[in-house]
Amino acid sequence: MKNEYESLVEQDLNWELRELQGPSEPVSKVDGVEVIMLCSNNYLNLANHPKLKEAALKAIRTHGVGSGSVRAIAGTMDLHMELEKRLANFKGAEASLTYSAGFTANEGLIPQLVDKEDAIVSDELNHGSIIDGVRLTKAKRFVYKHSDMADLERVLKEVEKDDPRRILIITDGVFSMDGDIAPLDEIVKLGKEHGAMIYVDDAHGEAVLGEGGRGIVSHFGLTHKDVHFEMGTFSKAFGVMGGHVSGSDHMVKYAFNKSRSWLLSASHPPATAAACIAAIDILETEPEHVETLWNNREYFMKGLQELGYDTGFSQTPIVPAMVGESSKANDLSKGLYEEGILALPIVFPMVARDKARIRNMMNSGLTEEHLDKALNAYERVGKKLDII
Repeated sequence: MKNEYESLVEQDLNWELRELQGPSEPVSKVDGVEVIMLCSNNYLNLANHPKLKEAALKAIRTHGVGSGSVRAIAGTMDLHMELEKRLANFKGAEASLTYSAGFTANEGLIPQLVDKEDAIVSDELNHGSIIDGVRLTKAKRFVYKHSDMADLERVLKEVEKDDPRRILIITDGVFSMDGDIAPLDEIVKLGKEHGAMIYVDDAHGEAVLGEGGRGIVSHFGLTHKDVHFEMGTFSKAFGVMGGHVSGSDHMVKYAFNKSRSWLLSASHPPATAAACIAAIDILETEPEHVETLWNNREYFMKGLQELGYDTGFSQTPIVPAMVGESSKANDLSKGLYEEGILALPIVFPMVARDKARIRNMMNSGLTEEHLDKALNAYERVGKKLDII
């Protein structure tokens, strides 16, 4: 392990942990320095919102700090039930089920949906948690080119030759490295033509896409009769933590009877469940958070492009600044930090070797002054490194 780690360091492929000293906010204290935060998933700036903190504190006073058990035994509190009812209503679904994390939702649910008589068809750029979930199945696995509907159709025709009992198409909703959106409407159409179930991981579209932040199913005007499994997370735009899945009532009942990561994980602390409910309250009553997020995205992306940066295929508040070489991405990140900007590099193996980048994550709490300061830093450091 020592040798392998040192090899990562030599190739500029290692992660170095930075310490957040205080709440995650547009301006945060990191390693003792105040920086403009451009690498947090806290899209709507809810992680330190007064209403969420108040809800969490109230829940601690009324329900304690832990549930004392897994959900299936004695760990299902009224707060968990309320959260799932509120979430289902928000998502326009019959029912929702919460997990300890988005990762455990994918890892625990996907293996229970298919068996050796079945087939999984997966986008080549799907998130690692989907890949791990797929690896735990006994189903035959097929991969289609990223968001390429002609290739998906080709793969589905190939799959049908094996006459599987079930076909499950799985895709990210928003791809977290490039910020592009899966063509879910076209995926659903092809899925119906070939009798496939549809599973979408909407972690980065949650509270970002769709009407009032209702997600990718809403974004494309679809329903849960079209998309059978809409997985999401509370740890990004909701500002809290945890995963969830929404769909039909019988799907949720099946999931909590069969999904080991749900059955064998302790339930959320009361404060966490209450804060998630408060986040839904805000989304339902204060649409300006989502609107400001998108305004900031347009402003910042236009600014980067005018400086000469390649922003890749971004369609969302994930705005990459493409660099190419891992070492150059690391140097750009270090230079930005010295300018008071925290924007981290994404390097191999998270992306292809020649596709290293800085991944900028927009936040509704960022002001134009913040964004201008960041753009000025990108200009100075980018020119110094001959990137622009």
